[in-house]
Amino acid sequence: MDRKTEQYILSHIEPEDPILNALDRETHLKVPGARMISGHLQGLVLTMFSKMIQPERILELGTFTGYSAICLAKGLPENGKLITIEIDDELEDLAQKYFAKAELQEKIVQVIGPALEIIPSLNETFDLVFLDADKREYLAYYNLVFDKVRSGGYFITDNTLWSGKVLDPPAPGDEQTRGITAFNEAIKNDSRVEKVILPLRDGMTIIRKK
Repeated sequence: MDRKTEQYILSHIEPEDPILNALDRETHLKVPGARMISGHLQGLVLTMFSKMIQPERILELGTFTGYSAICLAKGLPENGKLITIEIDDELEDLAQKYFAKAELQEKIVQVIGPALEIIPSLNETFDLVFLDADKREYLAYYNLVFDKVRSGGYFITDNTLWSGKVLDPPAPGDEQTRGITAFNEAIKNDSRVEKVILPLRDGMTIIRKK
């Protein structure tokens, strides 16, 4: 998307939540790899999907600094819960600070550690899963959590166009692209789900479990 079109879109949608704006700013000031944050447009899309789906239980893989968790949690009912898993313990305090600022600390449970080890221990049935962690492990995450998602539940997967790298064979040693490509091919051929790829930012795949 060119900058002019993006600015037009941003000027014609809901304004950014001031708390999310502050989180975005602090992330860019203090955290390496700040471009990984969801940001205003994608954040609003996540909130809109969450409010449409009306989930009671959400699982997020890849908290980063908490922007997407806050956006998704806005669609939870009073007794709803979002579990978010992040491997980088140095990001925990920043995310927790903004969960509290957004008054969502009672709905968001942050777990620190490797998602592949934590997922099997979760005794929950999820209505919505947001995948945005290690791209090399996308397919493994999906396979591990699939049976924990109810029929009619959704996966939202970020970065599935991966800056266009999925259009060509992965370069030698590019395991991130290889992981995304393997995930995309598996979802394409998975008859248990319905799916669509949206060309939003770096690609977002919406998957519905039949």
